[in-house]
Amino acid sequence: MTADPPYLRIAAELRRRIASRELAPGDRVPSTRRITQEWGVAMATATKALATLNQEGLVRAVPGVGTVVAEPVRPRGRDTAPGEGLSRQRVVRAAIALADAEGLGALSMRRVATEFGTSTMALYRHVPSKGELVRLMSEAVFAGAPSGPEPAGWRPRLRREIRWLWSQYERHPWLARAMAGLTRPMASPHAMSYTERTLGTMRDLGLTPHAMIHIHLSLLGYAQGVAMAVELESQARQDTGLTAEQWMAANETRLDSIQLTGAYPVLSNLFGDEEFDLELGTLFEFGLERMLDGVESLIERSPGP
Repeated sequence: MTADPPYLRIAAELRRRIASRELAPGDRVPSTRRITQEWGVAMATATKALATLNQEGLVRAVPGVGTVVAEPVRPRGRDTAPGEGLSRQRVVRAAIALADAEGLGALSMRRVATEFGTSTMALYRHVPSKGELVRLMSEAVFAGAPSGPEPAGWRPRLRREIRWLWSQYERHPWLARAMAGLTRPMASPHAMSYTERTLGTMRDLGLTPHAMIHIHLSLLGYAQGVAMAVELESQARQDTGLTAEQWMAANETRLDSIQLTGAYPVLSNLFGDEEFDLELGTLFEFGLERMLDGVESLIERSPGP
């Protein structure tokens, strides 16, 4: 009897861990690098094992986190008639789940209707257009707020608000594009509550209204800009079937050959033998602290309350 290829044996073991709940939904599965170390296989074999589980819907890639166990799909019950119990809230929840999984480009009224096994016209009774649906999706996300006691001091408070915003962008990669209009903001009470909280952290610091709104919009624009990379990574993952780590491994030879030309001496020798993995969360935190340094400098130069 011919033994299964190594990638299938690895996939089978990870499948067993998922089935036994040793790896629960949301848990990170071993990375390709960890698989190469644990099973002693090549990177290409590790990549193929994770791709197999992805095709089966058992795992999914989360930008900035890695590959995690996917939530089980709960099909609509056989005893539920198409469109039965349909409401605006249920439509918005389904649209958010769809956009989280497949991106904003996959969202359409027809596609959401398919999730309920009903007609598109049935959805229009609850949501008048796709544009309004996206607004309601964004509004639902912004209904949340940072948890726990409010820290003392403007910098910890402002940092907490921007980190909360970033966490929403990580959880919902489509959100940054949906809210990208700085000059044409949505008329959304919950989103405006976020703005109110952010501006509140700068009250009584001696800043002019002009400075306060520009600080808010600069930080918002920064978070959105980095978050766009989250959405692009999510889309690239769907298009190629490869995580960022797997893509780097597949293109390692080509990238090495470019650097070996000697045309990029600083870049090629920046880390020496040290490995560098770009992680968007780390990049976001670094930039956030530098921007807060700038805000602090501005406050120090202000005339005071």
